[in-house]
Amino acid sequence: MAPALQVTNWTNLPEGRSSIDVTDYRGDVVVLFFFQSWCPGCHSRGFPTIDRLIKEYGTDGDVGFLTVQTVFEGEDVNTPERGRESLERHGLTIPLGHDVRGENRRESVMGRYRTRGTPWIVIIDRDGIVRFNHFHISASNAIELIDRLRHPFVGPPAR
Repeated sequence: MAPALQVTNWTNLPEGRSSIDVTDYRGDVVVLFFFQSWCPGCHSRGFPTIDRLIKEYGTDGDVGFLTVQTVFEGEDVNTPERGRESLERHGLTIPLGHDVRGENRRESVMGRYRTRGTPWIVIIDRDGIVRFNHFHISASNAIELIDRLRHPFVGPPAR
């Protein structure tokens, strides 16, 4: 099961919301994107993938998108402001969380999701089960997986 994000610092939330978590999307497929503002791979591979997925599915359907700046180094550079600038630079308006690892890695989003760096993508099915959790996935492979999760095979029609 996908663990709660437990992030308290959010921007770009839906109107009337002060926080958000993966459980708010139960019944939808969820795409999580973890990044750092100073990460070259995040900007060259991660953000373009998320942008392509948002163009494919939109932000008002049965696929939810959340991004979290998972700061495990460079706290003075990977600030909430720089995270917002990163999203703006890529034209994204999805919810953005800011999580600093601090002393206890297990208490961070990175610890709960067992990530090992950035960019990192997690795809969660409609029942809240993590189905992909790794450094990167191509947009075409992500679309294939998300489509399978959105419309799971139920078997042949009854006779």
